[in-house]
Amino acid sequence: MIPAMPASAAVPRPRRASYALLRFGRIAAMGTVAALILIAGVWASWGTAQHVLLTKGREQGTVEVTRCGDGSCSGPYAPVSAGSREREQVVLEDSVAVAEGRTYSVVVKPGSDEVVRSGPAGVLYAWVPLGGALLLASVVVAGGLRRTRTAWAMAGAGVALLTAAFLAV
Repeated sequence: MIPAMPASAAVPRPRRASYALLRFGRIAAMGTVAALILIAGVWASWGTAQHVLLTKGREQGTVEVTRCGDGSCSGPYAPVSAGSREREQVVLEDSVAVAEGRTYSVVVKPGSDEVVRSGPAGVLYAWVPLGGALLLASVVVAGGLRRTRTAWAMAGAGVALLTAAFLAV
């Protein structure tokens, strides 16, 4: 038989109020981190996505990539939309989505000779940073907020977006 500890030697238990405060602090901190990650993903994606999604009044056409180097590709631009003018050379960001010798549908960034891919591949490629942010934020939501179903949904959406972009490009 084990003797009972005297009441004076027992370790005091923290109050429920302190647990609630710590839990609230954890939820607030992790919620803020997850929100900032998602906002950063949207912000990084919107720089390209705005040109691809909001095409009304923008010049649209095709570019045949003739040369790639130093992080960009270039080639002649052939207009498709009314009011667009032909250009001898436009610049397209060099990425895995662009190959020399191929022709791509593009949208011209206003006031420049820079273009971004349009169409389904361009839309998906523009939102790739958001897909990565969804994957990263899902880890924070699962571990910090302990919302595993929400985290799995976020991770699934991120993987679906990245896979679709990979297959479309």
